[in-house]
Amino acid sequence: MRKLVSILICALALMAGHIQAQEVELTKAEKKALQEKIDSIQHAEAIKAINEKEFTLEADQVVFKYGQTAYVTANTNFVSANGENAVVQVAFNIPAAGPNGLGGVTVDGKVSSYEVKTDKKGTTYLSMNVMGIGISARLDITMPKGTNSATVTISPNFNSNRLTLNGVILPAYKSSVFKGRSL
Repeated sequence: MRKLVSILICALALMAGHIQAQEVELTKAEKKALQEKIDSIQHAEAIKAINEKEFTLEADQVVFKYGQTAYVTANTNFVSANGENAVVQVAFNIPAAGPNGLGGVTVDGKVSSYEVKTDKKGTTYLSMNVMGIGISARLDITMPKGTNSATVTISPNFNSNRLTLNGVILPAYKSSVFKGRSL
């Protein structure tokens, strides 16, 4: 009788473990489905913001000309467009204050040649020129389908110090960036 009870207890324990494993798998599937819905909504918001010229790309990674990377704070490293005006700011976590007071550079400019395209795979491409006192550059933004993650390549017109920022595109009203002093 003791053997039978021991076998039944072991069988129940195995079944309970199996049921918990199924619940975890179901939870993972639900989490994945939920994340896909969130990504889809964020992508739609980003597309709307780009089309309305009211967006901010908050960057958490900078890639320099020769491929070196640096992880940075998203609220002080950004590219934003507000109608015909644009701001490009980079701020590195260094002890020196830099021209913008944050360890980097902030430049304001006017947007021209604003062009948005979407390819057959759903990737959105935005290119624009930004001209101002401290900047004259072409900005090329790429955002894959189904996400608000994006890459912006900043190509100055007067030198070859290309800079790439990786981050997310948000509508301007959802952005929480901190702008330093402009050049």
